[in-house]
Amino acid sequence: MFKALVVNKDEDGTVTQTIDTLDESQLPEGDVTVAVSHSTLNYKDGLCVNATGGLVRNFPHVPGIDFAGTVESSDDPRYKAGDKVVLTGWRVGEAHWGGYAQKARVKADWLVPLPDGLSPAQAMAVGTAGFTAMLAVMALEDHGLRPDQGPVLVTGAAGGVGSVATAILANLGYDVAGVTGRPEQEEYLKMLGANSVVPREDMATPSGRPLDRETWAGCVDAVGGGMVTKVLTQLKYGGSVAAVGLAGGAAMESATVVPFLLRGVNLLGIDSVMQPYDNRLRAWQRIVKDLPMDKLESMVQPATLSDLPQLGKDILKGQVKGRVVVDVNA
Repeated sequence: MFKALVVNKDEDGTVTQTIDTLDESQLPEGDVTVAVSHSTLNYKDGLCVNATGGLVRNFPHVPGIDFAGTVESSDDPRYKAGDKVVLTGWRVGEAHWGGYAQKARVKADWLVPLPDGLSPAQAMAVGTAGFTAMLAVMALEDHGLRPDQGPVLVTGAAGGVGSVATAILANLGYDVAGVTGRPEQEEYLKMLGANSVVPREDMATPSGRPLDRETWAGCVDAVGGGMVTKVLTQLKYGGSVAAVGLAGGAAMESATVVPFLLRGVNLLGIDSVMQPYDNRLRAWQRIVKDLPMDKLESMVQPATLSDLPQLGKDILKGQVKGRVVVDVNA
């Protein structure tokens, strides 16, 4: 028997969240059963906890799009009881029961061994958001970004992805400019390593010009919408935007092909869900190497399963700063 946050949606649309005691026989099919230690709260989790956004189709449902823990049993020779593992992506917590439970059962292909030097709690302080941030930094560097090329912009810098991206880039020696709509977060972003803070209103509305002054060597965009359009017009020649989120919408109004043709810029889509195993392993290994743990700890807000219904509402309102780490056994 184990405890889990269970979300239900009645025929009349009423959504409920309860802490239930479940039996292992209720777990979905999979090769590996994991005793979950920690999970996190991301924007998608907020949608799933509130049964909005169409991410969850079948109820009852256990959200939690990532988790870390210990293998309890395995039908796959790659994992044995006692192995420490971490999971991000693969629509866990959406189409498949996720990490807001003391046990999870998943396919072995979805797991990655927990890297040496990282505890389950630290792995979830990184979580899907931090994993995505690392993928974005890797993509920018794979496309030629280097610290001596100029400032790098991070949009949504006070959020989960933005916070970790800011800390990673700063630790690697980049001049980081963080975009936020909350002036009170300036001290937090400077603590993470941002050299400057850009008000969101300065980047929210495209100028309408196909090209603006070359300003940014690259960008990690965690917002989407019109902000991407504006950043593309301000990239230096050959610069790239690693786009990871759609909180601001999918439309790129007034975008043109001019930045791509005349400045050779790149728009890199970062999908953390179905990354190949080698890339997932590479990202986690780089996280251990390139993300300063003291900065990581400063981003953390601890939580329990019973906190999640309210936190799920708060994150959709933009009221959650940094990383929420959920101790599912507390």
